[in-house]
Amino acid sequence: MSVEIPAGAMRFNSDSQKLEYWNGSAWFQIHTATPNLATAGDPTPGPRGVFMGGQNEPSPNAVYDVIEYVNISSTGNAVDFGNLAATEQEGASLGGHIRGYYFGGDPADNEIETMVFASTGNATDYGDLAANSKGGSGTGNRTRGIAFLGNGGNEINYFALESTGSGVDFGDATTNATSLTAACGSPTRAIVGGGSPASNVMGFVTISTLGNTQDFGDLMDQRGGLMAASNPVRGLFAGGFAPSDGTNLIDYVTIATTGNAADFGDLTRRNHYAGSSSSSTRMVVGGGDDHPSGGNYSNVIDYVQIMSTGDAVDFGDLIQGRRHVKGASNANGGL
Repeated sequence: MSVEIPAGAMRFNSDSQKLEYWNGSAWFQIHTATPNLATAGDPTPGPRGVFMGGQNEPSPNAVYDVIEYVNISSTGNAVDFGNLAATEQEGASLGGHIRGYYFGGDPADNEIETMVFASTGNATDYGDLAANSKGGSGTGNRTRGIAFLGNGGNEINYFALESTGSGVDFGDATTNATSLTAACGSPTRAIVGGGSPASNVMGFVTISTLGNTQDFGDLMDQRGGLMAASNPVRGLFAGGFAPSDGTNLIDYVTIATTGNAADFGDLTRRNHYAGSSSSSTRMVVGGGDDHPSGGNYSNVIDYVQIMSTGDAVDFGDLIQGRRHVKGASNANGGL
C-alpha cells in the first residue's frame, strides 16, 4: 500500500549524503544555506522573502491571511504563496534554513504556524508558545528561533526549528518596551530594539544559551512599529513611528560589537508596521502604513544593500496594501 508523502517532508539520502525535501512530486537536494529555488521549480534561484498577514484596505478592520513571496536577489512584484491558518495581524515572524514561522497575533494567542520556503502552499500548525504573544518580534539561526512575545510583557521564548515543537521560556527582555519591537540577529546573537512605549533601547541575547537580554546600545531615535533585518554581520532597523510622527530613518549596528546604531540612509517614505526580510546582501521592506497618523496602507516594497549605506530604492509591489504585515526569509533568521 502506497503512503502519501506530504509536501515539505524531509529525509536524509544515505547514498548521496544529502538532505532532501519533497515538493509534492519529487525529492530535491538541499545543497546550501539557501535552497536552490530554480531546482525546486522556481525560475529564479536564490533566497525567498515571504510577507504574511496584516490589515488590508479598503476596510481598516479587515484582517488578511494571505502569504506572498518575492525572490530577494531580483526585483519585481510579490506573488501569491498561500494562506495562514487564520486571518492574523500584530503577530511576529522569523525564518530558518528551510521554514518560515508566524506566531501570536491580535487578539493575543500562542499559536506557531509554519511554511516551507522552497514550495508554495498554506501554513500549517507547528506548536504553541509557552505564553500568548501580540506585537512581538522574532529572529533565529538554523536550529533555534527566539520569540520576543510582546503582549505588554517582557517574556522571551525559544523553540527548535525544522521539527515541530513548542516554545520554552528563555528569559526576559530588560528593555523598557513591551510591544511593537523589532528583532534581527546573526547565527550566535539575537538583538531586539525599539518598541512601545516609545524606546530607542536595544538588548541582545546569545541564541544558544538561556537568560535575560543584556544592553547592546541605543537606536538613533525612539520609535515603535519599526522593521529589522540582518545578515550575519550587520543588523538594520528601519522606519517606525516616533513619539510625534512617522519616520523613514534606517540605522544599523554591527551585530558582534555592542554600541549605538549609526545612520544608514532613508526608506523611500515614512513607514511603520511593515514586514521585512533579508538575504546575505539585501534587506527588503514591504507594505506598512506610510501616513504619520495611520490609515494609508501601502503595497510598496523597498530594498537596500546591507553592507553599504544609502537610501532605499523601489523593489516592486505587494499584491495588496496592508499594515501589520510580517516578513521572513530562508537566507537569514529574523525579521
